[in-house]
Amino acid sequence: MGYDIDRFVGYVNEGLLCSICRDVLEDPLQAPCEHAFCTACIHGWLVHHSNCPEDRQMIDVALLRPLYRYMKNDLNRLQLHCKNREYGCEMVCSLESIDRHERECEYSQIPCSNAGCTVQIERRNLDGHLAVCEYRSRECPNGCGYTILSAEDTQHNCVAELRTELELLRSEMICRVEEAKHEMESRLDSQRRHMVQKESILQNEIEELKSQMSRLMSDVRSLMAAERQHRQELEQAELEKREL
Repeated sequence: MGYDIDRFVGYVNEGLLCSICRDVLEDPLQAPCEHAFCTACIHGWLVHHSNCPEDRQMIDVALLRPLYRYMKNDLNRLQLHCKNREYGCEMVCSLESIDRHERECEYSQIPCSNAGCTVQIERRNLDGHLAVCEYRSRECPNGCGYTILSAEDTQHNCVAELRTELELLRSEMICRVEEAKHEMESRLDSQRRHMVQKESILQNEIEELKSQMSRLMSDVRSLMAAERQHRQELEQAELEKREL
């Protein structure tokens, strides 16, 4: 939809009116046949039609182009009243700058910034409303440190609120202690399994060393027995030599 033509000061050229809504062009596009439309209007029209609403020539979204520069300049120079005129704003400015003005206009209706409040208030009166809004928040005057809404003043109980927070903190602390306990048990269990595995490996190594020691002792005894046998044979040979 375009800008309401009744908001404009003075004469508005027919070529600057949307061929669909008949208001002054807003975010305009132009067809190859040179008829101009508001972007929203022509897009909505082409959902159900495939021709120009003025001369019925075939058009497609891909064929739409921005308005000619000279027409765009003429459009931007048009003077119009602020949309908040009914609330008291007397500003008249060019179409090119109207959006910027209306975003900052003191007569614009804006929502209260307090959560839960549904009041729409003029921007110029917002500070006054915030000072008395029943949804405004402030710190508890009794010193408990809680932020409360004015509407909850009669229901606020410092002791109950602090007790609730203490219970929450206690529950959170218990959960953290349990988590730390489980984590420590898990680590100890892991270390215990590792130690058991290592002990088993060491035990196997000890048994293997014992086996090697046993074989070594057996070899030593065999060598000692062979040495005694050899000595006896030498002694016998010596006796025979003497006899001869």
